Amino acid sequence: MPIQESLRRMLGSLNATHSATPPLRLPSNDTGPGCLHVSIPDGLFLGLGLVSLVENVLVVVAIIKNHNLHSPMYCFICSLALSDLLVSSSIVLETAIILLLEAGTLVTPATVGQQLDNVIDVLICSSMVSSLCFLGAIAVDRYISIFYTLRYHSIMTLSRSQRAIAAIWVASVLSSTLLITYYKHTAVLLCLVIFFLVMLALMAVLYLHMLTRACQHARGIARLHKRQRLFPQGFCLKGAATLTILLGIFFLCWGPFFLHLTLVILCPQHPACSCISQNFNLFLVLIICNSAVDPLIYAFRSPELRRTLKEALLCCFP
Repeated sequence: MPIQESLRRMLGSLNATHSATPPLRLPSNDTGPGCLHVSIPDGLFLGLGLVSLVENVLVVVAIIKNHNLHSPMYCFICSLALSDLLVSSSIVLETAIILLLEAGTLVTPATVGQQLDNVIDVLICSSMVSSLCFLGAIAVDRYISIFYTLRYHSIMTLSRSQRAIAAIWVASVLSSTLLITYYKHTAVLLCLVIFFLVMLALMAVLYLHMLTRACQHARGIARLHKRQRLFPQGFCLKGAATLTILLGIFFLCWGPFFLHLTLVILCPQHPACSCISQNFNLFLVLIICNSAVDPLIYAFRSPELRRTLKEALLCCFP
């Protein structure tokens, strides 16, 4: 199997010019003439991937450098940044290899190509699974910090968070290996879709409960100080807007990819499903965008982390 075809057997094609139909792409010959197809240039993959790569490298370096950030919460944020870094770098690597192969600049033996294919497939899939897991872990950590404030440091110890991180990475690699091996089975795709829905439901329930508690706390403070109701209402509206943005970005970036997998399961031959799924490259771009947005949501809002980055940059560029 040529590497141009095999590199994309799990995540579909990054370039629609090759002749073989990837397993997770729906047959293009069923697509009607009225279908909207968004053409994604390879340069966009490379550009977004590099932006995400730089952002997440900065997050990892800042957390490692500053010992004040060696806490369970920042350990999860650092692990999320590492997962997003792997997502972006692996897709950038895949795109670069494909471009070099198509240009004839890079020539590899079939065995080397197959091994490289397997490594990239497992790397991309495991980084995606771990990224979703760490988003859920961050939500759980924040939930415990709010509802079990006095016991937080005894529940979320550094050693427990490190064991949880190690378990997530091991589970991600093992599950990704199985997914790559049995990618043609419908049950595998169904497990991926269910996993996404579980993570979405977990984050929605936890963050909604946290918002409810925060609004109740704000109302209690307002009554204690005999303030007007505008304060808690404005606080709750701001919190609701933040929650909508957080969950909205998560669903917008990851939802189309898992919608594609759902269509592969439910209606692989239907023309309407083919119309949606032919924009698979756009779905991958949204995942890379999520890797670039995550540092802005979870990391760069921290004053301590921003200060560490500023000091590190000033040392590098006096």
